[in-house]
Amino acid sequence: MIILGLVAMGVAGWLWLSMLSPWFYDRPESLAPIENRQHNVFVYGTLRFAPVRWLVMGSTGTPEPAVLEGYRREGLDLKADDDAQVEGLRLEVSADELRRLDRYERLGIRYQRDKLKLEDGTSAWVYRRFPEHETSALHQLKWPLAQLRL
Repeated sequence: MIILGLVAMGVAGWLWLSMLSPWFYDRPESLAPIENRQHNVFVYGTLRFAPVRWLVMGSTGTPEPAVLEGYRREGLDLKADDDAQVEGLRLEVSADELRRLDRYERLGIRYQRDKLKLEDGTSAWVYRRFPEHETSALHQLKWPLAQLRL
């Protein structure tokens, strides 16, 4: 039982360090500054879950059901597909919360943030993976964590 607890703590620590901590991520200087205002963000993966949003942003945001047309979910990414749609949530977030989301998604390193129009006509930021991550060593090894479809 102690070993199981230590493994769980190790995994939780690794997840926190790699996804949430202020260390191990330096926002690329090439990215535009974040405007100090409210932003709409469309989430379609782990951020659909309130506990994850609370851990990442320090709040749950103001989630509203939303649909992104013209895309389909493929693993941890979205692919253009005229005949598909992705269901998710539209969050209204502050500039600080957007910074935290950028850190979680590793903006400029793992993901890009695109402004797309949702089904209701609202524009929202959408995180989309950079193509090179589809062929990363972890993905090629077929490790279970690399294949998660959250």
